[in-house]
Amino acid sequence: MARLDSTKATVEVLTFKDGLLSAVAHDLKLQVGRFTIDAEAEKLTGEFDTASLRVIEAMKDGRESPGALSTSMKAEIEKNIVHDVLDARRHPSARFETTVVTADRVEGALTLHGVTKAISGRRADVEGQRVVEFRLDQRDFGIKPYSAMLGTLKIKPEVVVRVSVPA
Repeated sequence: MARLDSTKATVEVLTFKDGLLSAVAHDLKLQVGRFTIDAEAEKLTGEFDTASLRVIEAMKDGRESPGALSTSMKAEIEKNIVHDVLDARRHPSARFETTVVTADRVEGALTLHGVTKAISGRRADVEGQRVVEFRLDQRDFGIKPYSAMLGTLKIKPEVVVRVSVPA
């Protein structure tokens, strides 16, 4: 059995802005800092530390936008995600276990925020990595998407989770 962590794999979460003030907000690329993925043949089990999400960069038109966020803004966003959105104190980890793996799909059960749901994602080989992209609606897991300023600035309910492991 192979065990992967952040030294050999990446887990990214992409969020998308919404609301009346979305023009002044940012789409975000986040990264899970602490996790393990155990791989045995085509069966994968992952354990992800919800308090380890970090802001990597603001995104604009699908590309990183370096310098768009100050260090203090990143820290404030991380605090909001970990404490207010994910409630990492009560739900310190997320867990995923595959049920079906094919050449182009990965299906399994994700437990997040105390709720377990079946999810499915696209799989592709990209530059020596196996990449799986899942589209998740936060509300399906009992998570209220972040909003501020009386809802004029908010994050869309759907996020993209991208997992990359060595091929």
